[in-house]
Amino acid sequence: MRRNVSRTRATRASLATLAVTIAISASGARAEEPCSGHKLLPKPRPESSCQNVAPQSYPSPDKALTAAVLPVDVSLYATPDMESRVVIRNAAGDTLASKDYSSPRGTNGYYVYRAQWSPDSQFFVFSLTSSGGHSPWSYPIMVYSRQKNVIAKFSDMIDGKPTLSGDFSFSGPHTVTAATWKQPGALDDKVAVTVDLPSAFGKLPPSSE
Repeated sequence: MRRNVSRTRATRASLATLAVTIAISASGARAEEPCSGHKLLPKPRPESSCQNVAPQSYPSPDKALTAAVLPVDVSLYATPDMESRVVIRNAAGDTLASKDYSSPRGTNGYYVYRAQWSPDSQFFVFSLTSSGGHSPWSYPIMVYSRQKNVIAKFSDMIDGKPTLSGDFSFSGPHTVTAATWKQPGALDDKVAVTVDLPSAFGKLPPSSE
C-alpha cells in the first residue's frame, strides 16, 4: 500500500513538473515571436501571434487630441508593425480623421518612421518609409491640420518635390523643416526646405487635402 502511495505521489510530481516545463516553453516561444522591428520574416509566424501589440499614442501638447499609429498586421511574413494606420481622435474618443497606409499583401505599403505634433497642437506631422523596400530613398511626409481636419502631403506644399529623410524639425509654433533634393534626381544633394503650415494649407487646392 505504501509503495502505491509513493508511486502515486511520484507520478503527480512528475506531471506537475512536466506542466511547468510546458508552460515555461510556451512562454519562451511567445517571447521569441517577432512582433516588432519592422522586419520581413523568412517564414510565417503563427496566425495567433502578437495579439498584445499596442498602438503608439501621440497626445497633442494641449491634450485635446491624440494621434494613434496602429499596426495593420496584414502579412504573417512580417512583424505586425510593417505597415501603419494613423487615426486622429479627440478627448471624447471620437475619430476625426484616419489614413491607412497598408497594402493588400502587407509588403508594398508604408509604416510611420517618425511622428510629432506641432508645438501649438494644430498640426500632426509624420514621415513614412516603405514596407517592401521600394523607393528606399523616399520618405513621404504627411501633415494633419486640426482646423481643416484633413491629412495632406507635405510634398504638395513644396511644389511636388519628394522628401529624402524621415527626420524633420519644428521651429516656432507651426513651422516645419525637412529635406528635399537640390536638383531633380540628385538624391545625394539634399537641401533643407522650411514651410509655415497654416500658410501652406491655405494655398493647397481642395484636391490635395
